[in-house]
Amino acid sequence: MRSELAKAVDLLQRNSPEAVEEAIGLLQNTVYSFSMKVCGHPEDAEDTMQEVLFRSLKHLAKIQDPQALSVWLYTVTRNRCWRMRRKPAGGAGSHVSLDDLMPDDTELAKLLEDVAVSPEGSAVQAEQEALLQQAVLRIPVALRLVLVLHDMEELTTEEVAQVLGLQPGTVRVRLHRARLAVRKEMSVQIRHLGAAQSRKANRSERTKSKRAARKKRPAECRDLFAQLSEYLDGRVEPATCEEMERHIEGCPACVAFLRDMRVAIDRCRSLQASCDPAVSKQLRGVLTREYVRLITAPVQKKA
Repeated sequence: MRSELAKAVDLLQRNSPEAVEEAIGLLQNTVYSFSMKVCGHPEDAEDTMQEVLFRSLKHLAKIQDPQALSVWLYTVTRNRCWRMRRKPAGGAGSHVSLDDLMPDDTELAKLLEDVAVSPEGSAVQAEQEALLQQAVLRIPVALRLVLVLHDMEELTTEEVAQVLGLQPGTVRVRLHRARLAVRKEMSVQIRHLGAAQSRKANRSERTKSKRAARKKRPAECRDLFAQLSEYLDGRVEPATCEEMERHIEGCPACVAFLRDMRVAIDRCRSLQASCDPAVSKQLRGVLTREYVRLITAPVQKKA
């Protein structure tokens, strides 16, 4: 859960206009950021932010538990964003074959070449963020939601399960495939950064890569890749962890792939999406006045 939400709950309980305005600013950032990462369109994210927060004002004073606020706010935002979304590039499905997400021998060889230098090292920060945003929008919607909520918005597995109405085990499976999918999309885009290649050529390369992966993936490496997120998140049993680490120590390709996965996850966690300051400020002022009116109205009526 974002620390901003805990702070927002504390500020709202103070009931002063200044504290309320700061709290609403934190909620604005949360709603806009989530909407942008999932839908990718500033206009849709702004509209979602405006409607969600206006509809939420009368409920905010009643919520004193930051976790309850987090689950409720993301659920409402997800539903609203979904109604407004444009056709997603990644499709709506959640089934992605693990083999399709595995690196083939060509990609692993390239990762080994890059072991001393990050594959993103040739791109400037702005380009990296743009590439990551596009990579996230290209993966299937069901996977994208889990990735954004867990790795970007900092919800726990259990909280993501509540927001999406899934079992925690399903969340973990989708999270792993989402991480693999984003890593693969980023790898493809970075390799072709600055190259004038058509979409058809890129699709052809991905298809060849998938075929190679099915034919050439060693069983030991495949078993490792299948549990990689559980390993990185510290969820595997000690005996399994030791077995995985023994394999990693003797497999340079797995070391390189593990490093690349960590880079992809870290980039997801650091991705920022900020609303236009002028739009945010104007809306924040309106929301603050309306919230103060709502919480003072019952007092005025009694008097």
